[in-house]
Amino acid sequence: MSGKKVIILLAVILGVLHQDFWNWDDSSLVFEFMPIGLFYHAMYSIIAAILWAFAIKYAWPSKLVDWAEQDQDDEPVEEGS
Repeated sequence: MSGKKVIILLAVILGVLHQDFWNWDDSSLVFEFMPIGLFYHAMYSIIAAILWAFAIKYAWPSKLVDWAEQDQDDEPVEEGS
């Protein structure tokens, strides 16, 4: 499976896991002060940031980057400038 497909699959899984219905009625605390739902979403945010970093590293369209970094002399010059 290619890197892009893995990234997309993990993003879909994260989208499903974002709906943490199993924590809605749980009033337990993590570290004796943080509600479990808040802790879950804090960890979720860190995992989402890591996934985005992997997406940038392994699934970013390199053709787009090459196009953006090409020499500016290749562009046509408007007459009258």
